[in-house]
Formats: sequence, structure tokens, C-alpha cells
Amino acid sequence: MSASDDPRRVHFQSPEYLVERLDALADLFDKDRTDLLVEAIRDYIEDTAHSETVQELVATKYYDDQLDFETVKQLVGAETAQRLRLLKADLEGEPLDLAAPENVDIYGGEATTADARDADE
Repeated sequence: MSASDDPRRVHFQSPEYLVERLDALADLFDKDRTDLLVEAIRDYIEDTAHSETVQELVATKYYDDQLDFETVKQLVGAETAQRLRLLKADLEGEPLDLAAPENVDIYGGEATTADARDADE
């Protein structure tokens, strides 16, 4: 068991009817209220972290230096965080100064040109 798996007491207030429903479900499944709450929070976090909206928000805030890498990793997972880190490094890097290839026919033969004046008529 790692330090992050150690239980931590959290106190919050909830509407009474939700606590009553939670207790009824806990009784039904012969579980503890805390177990159901932890399971619900875990499911919510997993669903939320995989949503496109959250992924876009995390990426935007990370690219704008509003989130650090460790926070990003907690929000979207290690694999996605690493991908965002690589993309951010690429965005922040200097553009590659590559010369055009010489003696390479990229069109594979005759190139067709378009006359923009024809489109205006």
C-alpha cells in the first residue's frame, strides 16, 4: 500500500435526502456508506477525466502554464499527460530550419496549376 492509498478523512455537508438514499443503498448492498462514496467518487473522476471537454481544458491550461505536469498527470493519467508534455515541448521549440529537398519530383510527373482569375469570373 503506497502513501497515496492511505485513507484520509474528508468532511463535507450533503443534503439530508442524499445521505438517506446513500444509507439505504449501503444497507441494500450490505456495504459501508464510506465504501459507496469512495466508489462513486472514483467512478466520477474516471468518467470526467476521460471526457473530451476536460481533456481540452487540461491541455489548454497546461499549455498556458496554469497547470503543472504533476497536476495534469493526476487529472488525465500518465499516458495522456506525457503526450501533452511532448506536444507542449514541440510547440515551445524552435521551428526546424529544413531546406527544401533538391531534385525531388513531389508531384510524380506533371503538376497542374490553377488560375485564381478563373474562379473570380
